[in-house]
Amino acid sequence: MSKELYAGQRKNKYRIVIGKDAIAKKNLIPLLKCHNKTLIISDDGVPIKIIKKVTAVCKTSTKVFKIILKQGEKAKSVKNFQKILNFLADNNFDRTDLILAVGGGVVGDISGYVASSYLRGIQFIQIPTTLLAQVDSSVGGKTAINISAGKNLVGAFYNPKGVIIDTAVLNTLPKREFKAGLAEVIKYALIQNKSLFSLLETYSQKILTMDHQIIEEIIFASIQTKAKIVTKDEKENGIRAILNFGHTFGHAIEAHSKYKKILHGEAVAKGMKVASRISYLENLISKKEYEEVITLLQMFEFDLSINQYKYEELKPYIYRDKKIKADKLNLVLLNKVSNAIVTNSFNLKNLQKGLKDEIKLH
Repeated sequence: MSKELYAGQRKNKYRIVIGKDAIAKKNLIPLLKCHNKTLIISDDGVPIKIIKKVTAVCKTSTKVFKIILKQGEKAKSVKNFQKILNFLADNNFDRTDLILAVGGGVVGDISGYVASSYLRGIQFIQIPTTLLAQVDSSVGGKTAINISAGKNLVGAFYNPKGVIIDTAVLNTLPKREFKAGLAEVIKYALIQNKSLFSLLETYSQKILTMDHQIIEEIIFASIQTKAKIVTKDEKENGIRAILNFGHTFGHAIEAHSKYKKILHGEAVAKGMKVASRISYLENLISKKEYEEVITLLQMFEFDLSINQYKYEELKPYIYRDKKIKADKLNLVLLNKVSNAIVTNSFNLKNLQKGLKDEIKLH
C-alpha cells in the first residue's frame, strides 16, 4: 500500500506518493486533469518499459510528446535547456500544458528549470527513477542546469505539482547507482534524523540487498526529513542550507572530475567525510562521533579516499559554492551526530587538513 505526505506551503503545497507500483492511473490521472498537452522528458538510461508505462497512462487523458536526452550530468546543459524550450514553443505549448520528468536527478533538475522558465512558468510533475532522485532532488523545488563555472549555478526554486515515487523501478538500477543514492539517505540520518541513523546501522545488509520493505521505510524517512525542512524554508534562507551537508566538497570533486568517472552520491559521500573531519578538527564532534560517521559510510561500501584531491585544485570550485554570503564561505558541519549547523566561523587550516586522509586523530 502506498504512503503519502506533503511538502510546500499554501498554494505551493504538493503531494508525494511513495510505494511499489505507484506509477498507476489512480496516482497520475488526477495530476493530468485540465492539461491538454504533456511533454515527457527522460533520458536514454531510463528503461524503455518505464517510459512506455508512463506514456500509456498519460495518453488516456492528454496528448503526449517526448524528449529523450543522453544520460549523464552533461545533459544539464544550456544547449539542452534551449533545445527543450524551443521544442515547447514549436509545438505551441501554453501555460495550461504540463511537463513530466521521468528519470534521475539530472532529468528532474533540467525539466523543473524549463518549467519555471517557459512562459514564466508552467506546471510539472516528478517521477524519479533513481534512489538519489527519489530521496532528494525530486522534493523541495530546486531546479538547475550546469555552466562551465560549476554545477547548479543557474536555476530556480520551483515546486512540482506532484511527485510519484515508485519503489519497484529501483530494481532496474545498476548496483553502483543504487548505492550512490544511499549517500543522500545517510545525509538525512547525519543532519537531523537519529532514528534513520539507527535504521541504517541495523539493516545495512538488507538495504544493500534491496529488501523492499526496508527500502520503502528509508525512502519515507528521508523524504519526511526533507519535506519538514523545505516546508519551513522554501528558498534556502535559513535551515534548508543543512541539506547541503557534504555537497560543498562533493560538488567541487564532481566539477574537478569534469562530471566523469564519479557519481554524485559517491562524491557526496567523500564530501561528508571531509565535512565530518572538519567538524572534528573544529572540536564540534568527538573522535567517537567522527568514527561513527565513517563507520556508517563504510557499511555501505563507499570509497572514501580523498588524497587524490588537492585543496588548491578544489579551491576554485569550493569558493563558487552557492552558500557563500557576503564573500564568506558557509560550511555545513556537525555539532553532534544527527545535528547539523551552518557556520562561517571556522579555521581555514582545518578546511585544508580536512582534505587529507593521513591526519592523525587525537
